[in-house]
Amino acid sequence: MDSQPKAGDALFVAGTDTGIGKTHAACTLIHALRAHGLEACGMKPVASGCLETPDGRRNEDGLALQAAGSRALAYASINPIALREPLSPHLAARLEGVAVDMAPLQAAFDRLRLSHQMVVVEGVGGWMVPLAPGLLASAIPQQWRLPVVLVVGLRLGCLNHALLSARAILADGCRLAGWIGNRIDPAMVAVEDNLETLRGMLPAPCLGVLPYGLAPADAAARLDVTPLLPSRIP
Repeated sequence: MDSQPKAGDALFVAGTDTGIGKTHAACTLIHALRAHGLEACGMKPVASGCLETPDGRRNEDGLALQAAGSRALAYASINPIALREPLSPHLAARLEGVAVDMAPLQAAFDRLRLSHQMVVVEGVGGWMVPLAPGLLASAIPQQWRLPVVLVVGLRLGCLNHALLSARAILADGCRLAGWIGNRIDPAMVAVEDNLETLRGMLPAPCLGVLPYGLAPADAAARLDVTPLLPSRIP
């Protein structure tokens, strides 16, 4: 009999751009999965723009993911590579003279999967942000074979960004499991018309639309995560 613990499932949260609410959506997903009885946690493999604190470097997104999980976890287990400057990771790492590679990210991810039923892995920036020379953020879901949830920041230009991102995700051999609309611009004109267009053109189901200003724990009921539950993920 195999005595090794069974690894849990995982998914990757990608965004159509920087500043469109990936972390907000990822934390909301964690709360929604927890509401289904799953032990769930978040992970931010690489974060730039980290602050120096008495406990070490901390990133706002990483702290939010840490707080959303089912149990208390050490910060480094959630964000194994924390870079100081608020730049693209490959530039922030170059300034510090450090290399970003997949080995420490893989080790941290494997540990989280062994202790949780679902790990929500949040990307950095958009789909093709460079992490290091020859290494893009998209390599994480590619190498870890993760289904992708695309967060669409609902603002002017979101249709083009969403459709290009979906095309790139599929072209890279990843499965687009669903998308989430995030109301980052409460004054956006014709938001329902844009959502209707996205529902008709994106090749994946809409998992929900997050209202502007609603906390993740309160917004969780707005998401339908049944397509993401472990029994549904191949």
